[in-house]
Amino acid sequence: MTTANKLTLLRVMMIPAMIVLMYIKSLGNPIGFFNMSVAQFMIALLFIIASLTDFLDGYIARKYHQITTFGKFLDPIADKVLVMVALLYLMRIIPDRVPLWAVMIVIVREFMVTGVRLLAIEKGNVIAASIYGKIKTATTMVALIVLLFNDFGLTTWIGDILFYLAIFFTLLSGMDYLYKNRKIILESI
Repeated sequence: MTTANKLTLLRVMMIPAMIVLMYIKSLGNPIGFFNMSVAQFMIALLFIIASLTDFLDGYIARKYHQITTFGKFLDPIADKVLVMVALLYLMRIIPDRVPLWAVMIVIVREFMVTGVRLLAIEKGNVIAASIYGKIKTATTMVALIVLLFNDFGLTTWIGDILFYLAIFFTLLSGMDYLYKNRKIILESI
């Protein structure tokens, strides 16, 4: 197994650990660090580590020619599930700041992109990530980290701006994706 795939598997294993931490009641006690609970702090740290493994496994796979079918399959799934778990957790602890409609935009966009990619693969096409998709990923990760760490003790409007910027780029990248791949979509109707 390649190093890149090991890092992807490590990220996958962090996801259920994050979920388990959400349900351990004794970890709900505050720790005095940015007004976080023990569980929230541990989930935030796991999210950062998992996000770093995402960057690192991609870098290693490209640099050392470790791109595998397994990695192509599991890496995007791990990324999507990691973001979904963080969003759903935030929706649970700060529902006034992370509303269901915004989370649904992210979920629908991810399903739509995955569906179009499957159609493209069926036709022998590979769709590269656009600049909007890369900006969406970066703003989403930054926004989630800021929100998971209770805005780092700063004013909440910074986290709110970052979150809605991520939602904006989620919509923009989704619409761009549909537009650029409309031929693939229309051919399959």
